[in-house]
Amino acid sequence: MEKLLSMRQVSCGYVTRSLGGLGRRVEKPVLRGIDLEIAPGEIVGLVGESGCGKTTLGKCALGLIDYSGEILIGGLRQGTGANRKEMARRVQAVFQDPSASLNPAWKAGWILEEPLRIGKAGSGAERRRRVDEILELVGLDPSYKNRRVHELSVGQKQRICIGCALMPKPRLIIADEAVSSLDVSVGAQILNLFRELNRSLGLGMLFISHNLSLVYYLCSRIAVMKDGRIVEQGAAEEIYGSPRAAYTKALLESVPEAPGPPR
Repeated sequence: MEKLLSMRQVSCGYVTRSLGGLGRRVEKPVLRGIDLEIAPGEIVGLVGESGCGKTTLGKCALGLIDYSGEILIGGLRQGTGANRKEMARRVQAVFQDPSASLNPAWKAGWILEEPLRIGKAGSGAERRRRVDEILELVGLDPSYKNRRVHELSVGQKQRICIGCALMPKPRLIIADEAVSSLDVSVGAQILNLFRELNRSLGLGMLFISHNLSLVYYLCSRIAVMKDGRIVEQGAAEEIYGSPRAAYTKALLESVPEAPGPPR
């Protein structure tokens, strides 16, 4: 079966200058030979501490930054100019801060319709029907299309962001810390929405998080990243129940346990 996402020896780095920008150029490696695959309809979690390269890997998968190695989305190479329009249909993103992802000048319906307008997909009436369908799919009443961003709660904003990602009917979603800015109850609702979308639409997903418990709840497979390398990957039950890498064990030990009932 053709993989939805296939990464082979993906590496990249950022170029900085020493001495406050006056010195020589220095390349700082961020990703170091990443191999990762996602099958159609599979949710894979990418977990690791802040600064290990998780978001950079997501940006490479989205074609937002340059990299070396190979990234294929449904067999099509990511990052080539001729493929950018098709890639926008195949892979979309949901980011951490929904307030920063939405234009406060426009109503939610206009924001949702924008990907279809840019792609010149369908008539105006067809696009508006699609907006209503997507709003219901993400758990919002179609009347929400007439609300501006400041009239929405943070959880509702994130549902709109998820709706925007779904508008072009992608096969893969990159969710980068998509619940870390939400409170616990709203974050749980968004996780359940991701699970429902995975079941009903067959969406593949790369779920990026620093929280191993969230990843274990949502994902069937987990990859653990440290210092730009994947140190361990496997089925969620194996990673959570019997980790092999010392770093994975340390991550699990850092997860706080809920206190028991009072004696």
